[in-house]
Amino acid sequence: MVEPRLPIRLIALDIDGTLVGENLVIGERTLAAVDEAKRRGIAISLVTGRMATSAVPFAEALGLTGPVVAQQGAMARSMPAPGSKRPGRLLFHRPLTAAVTLEIVQWCIERDLTPHFNHLEWMIVGSTEERLEEYRLFVGDRLRIVPDVRVRAARPVTKVVALGEGNHSLDVLEEGRAHFAGRAEVTLSHPRFLEFMAPGVSKGLGVRWLARRLGILLEQTMAIGDQYNDLEMISEVGHGVAMPSAPEAVQAVARYVAPPVGEEGSAQMIERIALGGWRGPGGAGASGEAPRGGVEVERR
Repeated sequence: MVEPRLPIRLIALDIDGTLVGENLVIGERTLAAVDEAKRRGIAISLVTGRMATSAVPFAEALGLTGPVVAQQGAMARSMPAPGSKRPGRLLFHRPLTAAVTLEIVQWCIERDLTPHFNHLEWMIVGSTEERLEEYRLFVGDRLRIVPDVRVRAARPVTKVVALGEGNHSLDVLEEGRAHFAGRAEVTLSHPRFLEFMAPGVSKGLGVRWLARRLGILLEQTMAIGDQYNDLEMISEVGHGVAMPSAPEAVQAVARYVAPPVGEEGSAQMIERIALGGWRGPGGAGASGEAPRGGVEVERR
């Protein structure tokens, strides 16, 4: 953890569980805080485990123009041109190698985890996967179904996502980290989702890349997140913020713990730290209720 410095010049925001809750609504207080931060010249980017195309609607709702860091920091894209259906320009991409991907798939299957792949803007799943309709609802026409993921593993992929029941994914997290040390990074984006990326890839890498690109010190950077996959970016900046739902290990590396997402906790931390106590429309006290008004983001 680096020493904090003011003013804050860069804010990195996780999406799920941080920017929005399960209803995917960006509240009015959050919209106002982000608008004020932009007005003051603070750079804001989304740093997410989602595919970039899935994150873009949230960036558009916030009026963001900076790059989107996606896939747990394995890639970044510029924002697409207004009205364009094409993904933004690919700025960097660090995929897993085929040899390691094949080993990950076998390791997961042996531990009753169901692996699938994210590659750039595609979710790639096996034809026997039980959650096909759930995935189709989430990514739409960006779902690719293959006869056997082990065959597709012979080519590079951006990341492997393995699903387990209950807390099984958490139970094997440390085993996976030890087994693939130096060959793949292993994290959790959800208690059931164990994720594998190329060596050195994390949201921390993504935030460092953003800061270097903008010539901003990590000491003057704020990062807000709520899960194990946010740990690196929270720990590497001067102003690391954990949501109160974050695991104990994540809260332990954070400088601050935000109010809950239902109270627009990320907005409150932006107001308090980045904006020096500023409170705009919607900031006159949080009720803990679901945000009223705001912007509901379409699922992609």
